[in-house]
Amino acid sequence: MVMSLNREELLRNVKAAITDNSLTVLEKRYLRKDTEGKVAETPEDLFWRVAENIARADKNYDPNADTEMTAQEFYVMMATLDFLPNSPTLMNAGRALQQLSACFVLPIEDSMESIFETLKNTALIHKSGGGTGFSFSRLRPKRDVVNSTHGVSSGPVSFMQVFNAATEAIKQGGTRRGANMGILRVDHPDIMDFIGCKDKNDSLTNFNISVAITEEFMDALDNDSEYALYNPRTREKVGALRAKEVFEKVIEQAWKNGEPGIVFIDRMNDANPTPDIGVIESTNPCGEQPLLPYESCNLGSINLSHLVTDGNVDWERLEKIIKTSVHFLDNVIDMNNFPIQKIEQMTRSNRKIGLGVMGWADMLFQLGIPYNSHEAFKLGEKLMDFIQQKARDASDELAVKRGSFPNYKNSVFAGKAPRRNATLTTIAPTGTIGIIAGASGGIEPAFGLVYKRANVLDNQEMLEINPYFEKTAKEMGFYSEQLMARISEKGSIKEMKEIPEKVRKVFVTAHDITPEDHVRMQAAFQRYTDNAVSKTVNFAHGATKDDVARVYNLAYKLGCKGVTVYRDGSRDLQVLNVGTKEAAKQQEYKQRKPRQRPRVTHGVTLLMHTGCGKMYVTINEDEQGACELFTQLGKSGGCTASQAEAVSRLISLALRSGISQEQIVNQLKGIRCPVPTLTEGGAILSCADAISKALLNYQKDKMSPDLFIKNVEQETLAPAAAPELQLNKRDFVGSCPQCPECGEMLEFGEGCVVCRSCGYSKCW
Repeated sequence: MVMSLNREELLRNVKAAITDNSLTVLEKRYLRKDTEGKVAETPEDLFWRVAENIARADKNYDPNADTEMTAQEFYVMMATLDFLPNSPTLMNAGRALQQLSACFVLPIEDSMESIFETLKNTALIHKSGGGTGFSFSRLRPKRDVVNSTHGVSSGPVSFMQVFNAATEAIKQGGTRRGANMGILRVDHPDIMDFIGCKDKNDSLTNFNISVAITEEFMDALDNDSEYALYNPRTREKVGALRAKEVFEKVIEQAWKNGEPGIVFIDRMNDANPTPDIGVIESTNPCGEQPLLPYESCNLGSINLSHLVTDGNVDWERLEKIIKTSVHFLDNVIDMNNFPIQKIEQMTRSNRKIGLGVMGWADMLFQLGIPYNSHEAFKLGEKLMDFIQQKARDASDELAVKRGSFPNYKNSVFAGKAPRRNATLTTIAPTGTIGIIAGASGGIEPAFGLVYKRANVLDNQEMLEINPYFEKTAKEMGFYSEQLMARISEKGSIKEMKEIPEKVRKVFVTAHDITPEDHVRMQAAFQRYTDNAVSKTVNFAHGATKDDVARVYNLAYKLGCKGVTVYRDGSRDLQVLNVGTKEAAKQQEYKQRKPRQRPRVTHGVTLLMHTGCGKMYVTINEDEQGACELFTQLGKSGGCTASQAEAVSRLISLALRSGISQEQIVNQLKGIRCPVPTLTEGGAILSCADAISKALLNYQKDKMSPDLFIKNVEQETLAPAAAPELQLNKRDFVGSCPQCPECGEMLEFGEGCVVCRSCGYSKCW
């Protein structure tokens, strides 16, 4: 317990902890706003609001409880950023919505009534700010019989598209768009269709997908044999597939664009604490929280970067934070306003919580331990073992005071010590709360040591340097602004000989670490985590499918409950399939050269409005027609402008090489980016899509300069969309490395993308 402090003394704690970057994210996403959209509370107010609201649950068990003292404990823990709960709790506790859960799992039975009842419940959850997970494994396969109509079924993938469209239409509580997890068992007859359902990056954009791998499948894979497929309607065997072929298809798709992931569903059910209550079929959108149908979970993370004292882990302080965190998360269940009664009943019956960590990479930096070392793996095990055990002690202590969770007698704990919560630990993504806390994400390695960040006040780029690396660089005398700028360009110090070798070994980044070591770290934490671990295994762009296969097999061997991979740049990769051509045509292509550009050209400039701002597209002609294209994108710089210039140069080369404008338009049209824009002429899906439409306009009208001037003056060619229209478009499609809100680079990790600049995040 903390000593009673007055409000002014407590406020000093939070003011010392909140950085400018934290404040930006809080103001944008968490702090209450008035009817005009202006921020109407401070970070201090937010933490007080949450602390006082969650502390009130103590009165449910002791009418004389000192909730003011409890609120102070909760406040100090959050205000000093030692612990933060999941985003819905920060956003909604103490406000009208009061929906505090991050993740839910809903069942889908094999009937139209169940499918659309679940769709309705999904809408209610997304509206309240939660994410949803589903197993589509109970749905009959496509072309199966439908007795009521004597027709045939359309299969699970078709209904996933219905759920995806519904998610697209719902803006979550005014703060973020919904995310879904779609899971199908590997023994479902439609498994091959499911594996390829996100082959294109614009398919099922509001879903993550994972294949539920069974022990039977893994045995067949090990023996290079077939395994059975079962019709979920009849539960009869309806065929068989060679396990190796299915596994290779999963690997191919994951190598191509990171999906599907895999979950070891039998392993998850082996750890199910209430098997008599239900079977685990799905997880939340990022895969770290296996849940029964109608269960939800409340998550929170301890900031490990604050728990190093004099070069050692501060175990005593960590134990105190664990105890207070378990108390806090248990109270959240009682204060939660659940969107559906069945969810409230199931959640209160099992009282699952998920206490995890963030700042693991920061802790290792401070301890001088390389992330990819045996010492780090052993410390990860020791740390999570400690957290799990102390969390259980805290839960048992609460159970003595408040009683065990209602389904205790039907759990694996029956007859043992009282237990307040069916599960206690989860390693969850910490995208935006990690930014607020100034901590590295979850148990991920650092994505970079030095970032470039735009200064909106004077339009200059500033360097943001990992504080532990900056401190080391200055203490050891190799710090310079020039060196830091070079590091921001390279992304790694691994090969920079001017930096001492021992520093290069400690300050490793995600791509310095082998995929196998990513898995070993995940497995180290999984050994002492009740639920599962959110972790992305990063691959270099040149990684092979065999590399992915080795990681999948290693994850299974080491006891992980699932695995997600991401090959650098794979979401930007456009695979071109060239058809068979006659030899003469192939030779013509090989010999084709661009015609020379004349000294003087004439053309038109078209104004297009894009999500990145006004784009001026200039198309010039020579005597044979269009010969070059230039783009100027407002005042943008960096990656967006460079990509627009690169596209323009290639289009110009194609035009002078005899490639038709129609072929160019066909390649560009429909490409999506995170910031599509609605215009009077339709949607502009990206800068590339804008160029294709400019070419079409050019072809159609051959605009005169007078007509162009008129369009500029009236802005009728492609007027900017109203902000409220833009809100209903996709936040992120997975094809652009830039943040759709601030333009900084996105990071792929923890099953999500996150912007370290403004706090934007989305499951992928």
